[in-house]
Amino acid sequence: MASLAARTLPLARTHAVRTQSRLLSTTRAVRQEAAAPNFGSVPPPKKPVGAFRGGIVGFLFGFSLASSLAAYHLLEEYKLASAALQASVEELQTSTQKVSAHVRRIEAVEKDLKALTESAASKEDISRVRAEMKKLYDGLHVEFLDLRAHVWGIQEDVHALSKKNNSTVRLV
Repeated sequence: MASLAARTLPLARTHAVRTQSRLLSTTRAVRQEAAAPNFGSVPPPKKPVGAFRGGIVGFLFGFSLASSLAAYHLLEEYKLASAALQASVEELQTSTQKVSAHVRRIEAVEKDLKALTESAASKEDISRVRAEMKKLYDGLHVEFLDLRAHVWGIQEDVHALSKKNNSTVRLV
């Protein structure tokens, strides 16, 4: 037994030296854990949710998700329709301005046409003026012929007097 004690003594010394010196792989906290292993506490058992309660929660979640997506799409469609309506209103406004400008031009042309119509002569007026001009021309022609005949008569008288005067009386 003495031999057994002699053999174990150097082994015990080396083991004691080892425990006093700190190894790199072990720390005090690791050694304490190794001395009293902690397996953790057992989590309490979960209660089953239940089909009815889970169905209601799932239905409400699905309904809220679907309604929010529907509201989003409805809002997008509303924005698109509103933008299209705004564009058509602006287009209608510009076309209305163009039409009103054309109407103003047409009214101005009608006003000018009415003024020209009132100041222009009709066919009856032209016929009447033509008839008056013919009468004036014919009257002037007759007067011209009468004047010519009168001048011719004066010339004849002057010739007759000059023949007669050559022989008897001289006018100075």
